[in-house]
Amino acid sequence: MFYGAGVTLIPWPVPEPQLAQATHPVLADAARAAAAAYREARRLHTRPQLAEELAMGADGTPTMRVDSIVEDAIAESAQRHGVNLLSEEAGFVDCGSATTLVIDPLDGSSNAASGVPLSCFAGVLARDSIATEALTVWLDTGRSWWARAGQSTPYRTSGRTTLDGAAVCLLRPKPHARDEWLRVADRAGRLRILGTTCLESVLVAEGSVDAFADPGSDTLRIVDLAAAMVTVPAAGGAVVDARGRTLEFDPDLTRRWSGIAAATPRLADEVAETVLG
Repeated sequence: MFYGAGVTLIPWPVPEPQLAQATHPVLADAARAAAAAYREARRLHTRPQLAEELAMGADGTPTMRVDSIVEDAIAESAQRHGVNLLSEEAGFVDCGSATTLVIDPLDGSSNAASGVPLSCFAGVLARDSIATEALTVWLDTGRSWWARAGQSTPYRTSGRTTLDGAAVCLLRPKPHARDEWLRVADRAGRLRILGTTCLESVLVAEGSVDAFADPGSDTLRIVDLAAAMVTVPAAGGAVVDARGRTLEFDPDLTRRWSGIAAATPRLADEVAETVLG
């Protein structure tokens, strides 16, 4: 469909997620709710409207309209299934269940609001704080990555063990961590900044890139890393914090990590060592 000059709706439709048959109904319903809400948001709102900041999220960062629309739909899904919710904007919603749906409802919000086709839903089911399975859906294509904790997956990492010459995704450089960013960038053979941690992490899991890293800026929350913590190890890789802190499912979204997802534990350690100098 063609839109005239000055009209800033995003014309391309959001497809249905392509989900593995084994996906838990709670995760599957949440992913479908996210895609449907994002599809409707793009149909009804302009780019500036989608990017409008409506409130401050539980993680201490502004909530865009597009974030709110997608998260609200997922929250309704979680409520229907009677599970707790831990989400970027709403924080922890306790339904008295032993099962919690841990989500980044719309990772890559700025991309999503602008029409850049790099954003995703990422969710983990955790029972008594132990992750059981994870699902990441690339919303603009419907492509998905599913993994069950402790089981191998069809995805395999590249197997790379050294940083020199590696294909690396990084967060954009932050003023307080520029030296660390440059140390990693200088050793990488190919560098990408895609603006979506969850999608970049599953690209590590399937071997498209060798590593993703927040090089020391302490930007990432557990909702950014949760799906990677299941999917990347199941594909032969590793997810660590650059400073050696334990990654754990904590409802306190003010906690931050410098997460690294890498093709092998050895590469993860080398990226961390490079960050620390």
